Amino acid sequence: MSVDTALRPHAEAAFAHELKALAAADDRPRPARWNLSPWAVATYLLGGALPDGTVVTPKYVGPRRIVEVAVSTLATDRALLLLGVPGTAKTWVSEHLAAAVSGDSTLLVQGTAGTPEEAVRYGWNYARLLTDGPSREALVPGPVMRAMAEGRIARVEELTRIPADVQDTLITILSEKTLPIPELAAETQAVRGFNLIATANDRDRGVNDLSSALRRRFNTVVLPLPATVEEEVDIVSRRVGQLGRSLELPAAPEGVDEIRRVVTVFRELRGGVTADGRTKVKSPSGTLSTAEAISVVTNGLALAAHFGDGVLRAGDVAAGILGAVVRDPAADRVVWLEYLETVVREREGWKDFYRACREVTP
Repeated sequence: MSVDTALRPHAEAAFAHELKALAAADDRPRPARWNLSPWAVATYLLGGALPDGTVVTPKYVGPRRIVEVAVSTLATDRALLLLGVPGTAKTWVSEHLAAAVSGDSTLLVQGTAGTPEEAVRYGWNYARLLTDGPSREALVPGPVMRAMAEGRIARVEELTRIPADVQDTLITILSEKTLPIPELAAETQAVRGFNLIATANDRDRGVNDLSSALRRRFNTVVLPLPATVEEEVDIVSRRVGQLGRSLELPAAPEGVDEIRRVVTVFRELRGGVTADGRTKVKSPSGTLSTAEAISVVTNGLALAAHFGDGVLRAGDVAAGILGAVVRDPAADRVVWLEYLETVVREREGWKDFYRACREVTP
């Protein structure tokens, strides 16, 4: 499928021109089977300008040192665990790291409560298994096994959602760099270039905690929430622009004011205090992450494009904000109404936003 027709192209396809330009300009040492040097991988994530004039767009907006530590971890024999609250771009960073290092971000295990051991290790082609018995031809390698054999980066998303006994199948892989295949009295050994990136969020602590043995196999990098309003507005604006293009929505150059309002509301409610530090507010039960802000603005942009005049306004984002804030119809509604009346209503220049929010709040 081409990049133009895919609803959400893989990172290595969507940013192929940047990766190609980086590879051409990259004259630094590269670890075995890496497409780029660690310096170029960090540049791909953080953005920059290349000697040939190519502008590399930032994929991650945050402290440079975090990216440098993550990239350098992948160049060692330690696996990488990206940890943070929901919406801190863990999956996004994981995908782009794999794309830059291996040119392939698709060797993915999606963690859920029902993820079986076969998803992490390997499965079988049961037709061949019944016909010929256990054999290499009947074996179906999983993403991690393929990454080991090919010297690529494997990804495990939402590691703490995977049952503990399935998590622990990674211990031998990460410590011995070997995947035993007892049915064949054989094994698959990882070749140089193999490593693994896992993600987990802080809110899942206690669902399926990582064993100390498994946690020791990872170098943990914590991805923080954006430090400032401007940083978060920049992140939301960039992602909304990318999503809008893929969904063929018109650009909303005049929508930055509404984006700033959404970001401000989310930051104040999750932080429990207004931006000026003068008024304490109650926090709702939801996370109100940057990812949720991106979703609210993207939905508002679609409303403006299809049912408005194409300009993002307060009425286009009000319902989305309500849905993000009020997860518990009883408790969160009280928190939201109190915030509207004590903060939004009195804020200069926010009258239209207050009216729009009151109209959609039952």
